[in-house]
Amino acid sequence: MHPYGDIPEIAELHGGTALVRIPERLSVPFTDRVRAVVDTPEFQRLGHISQLGLTSKVYPGATHTRFEHALGVFHNACRYLWQLGKDPRFTAALTVHDAEVLLAAALLHDLGHWPFCHPIEDMHLPGVPEHEEFAAEYLRPDTELSQQLVSQWGVAPQEVLDVLRPGTDTPSLRLMRSILSGPIDIDKMDYLERDSLHCGVPYGRNFDRDRLIQALIVNEAGDGLALSAKGKTAAELMVFARYVMFSEVYWHHAVRSATAMFARSFFELQPQLDLPQLFRQREPEFLRTLTDAGRNTPVENLLDGLFGPRRRLHKRVLEFSDAQQPDLYRRLAARPYVELQEITTRLIAAVAKRSTRPVGPSDILIDAPPVHREIEFQIDIYAPKERTYRPLSSVSPVVAALAKTQFDDYVKRVRIFATADLAGEQDAIGAALSDCCGE
Repeated sequence: MHPYGDIPEIAELHGGTALVRIPERLSVPFTDRVRAVVDTPEFQRLGHISQLGLTSKVYPGATHTRFEHALGVFHNACRYLWQLGKDPRFTAALTVHDAEVLLAAALLHDLGHWPFCHPIEDMHLPGVPEHEEFAAEYLRPDTELSQQLVSQWGVAPQEVLDVLRPGTDTPSLRLMRSILSGPIDIDKMDYLERDSLHCGVPYGRNFDRDRLIQALIVNEAGDGLALSAKGKTAAELMVFARYVMFSEVYWHHAVRSATAMFARSFFELQPQLDLPQLFRQREPEFLRTLTDAGRNTPVENLLDGLFGPRRRLHKRVLEFSDAQQPDLYRRLAARPYVELQEITTRLIAAVAKRSTRPVGPSDILIDAPPVHREIEFQIDIYAPKERTYRPLSSVSPVVAALAKTQFDDYVKRVRIFATADLAGEQDAIGAALSDCCGE
């Protein structure tokens, strides 16, 4: 008998009747206690928060929600537990109760998200929490969600929070967090395929999920995931799928133009906003609050270009990577957002002196990689003949090549955007940038 076979959701995973269907052709276990969580107001709000936010300005189909994604991640958690339940080292580390906590955490992993969360988090502004911390707002003892967790699951809200935002450090918790947020976690496994599907591009689906899951084992230390040798090729394909999705979707130049416009608007308006109240709002109310606050301000035109009757995105004027013009790239990449705004202000003043056209305070924007970096794809491959664990990068020329070229430095470019009227002022903007973005 499977060690976790008595968990209702694991029992329903293969051929059960308590299921809900989500794209693409996935049957997610939907037991009474899953329904009890999903039907709470705290979870239902995720159905009104888009997964990719501003990406839909470029990829019209990218209107899927955090709600759908949460069910997909939960489905992956069930599949991971079914596979890892065959590994005696895993079942020795995670009790049945631990496995149920992991399932609840997977279902609720995006609970703290608010609309357009990632662009806001990337600015690291005072008073803006990480979304994992904000999840605590919905897991207070008096919420319906917390009460359902306790009564239906026998899981304390604090146990879920401890997986989402590390507080306690044990090998079993590190193993659970590796499944939820690690190199081959259940979150990436879902969003790569789901985002690819809804954007209408093939890149995020070009890896073998089934083979990857079948290869899951526990690492040598017993506190994280590793892969058996049969998962090597599937892992390489997942690395490349993630690389291409960042290059072609998440950091597409027009997506980043919209993101830069939104970030500049939020930065301008956030001192006058009630952030805890704003972050509890669903997307339509959130946008209404933001656009109302933006009236008669320097960013009114930006918000109108994003959310008004006509789409008007700033145009890409200049672009730098670490491979091309590394000096300018390194001066701007990973700068705190406040510093980027100071440079932008100087840039606008310098361009205004060179241009025959009027230059407004939000007509030129700098978009640069944020301070934090993406999780590196560091996972070990177990070689049964040698009985050794070796880093994937040491046995894969594909991953080794990507590791040598820093993921963020190559995919996440520094870009200068400007209004359509100023797009032809490339030489003036370039000359002004060289003068004003020094150390």
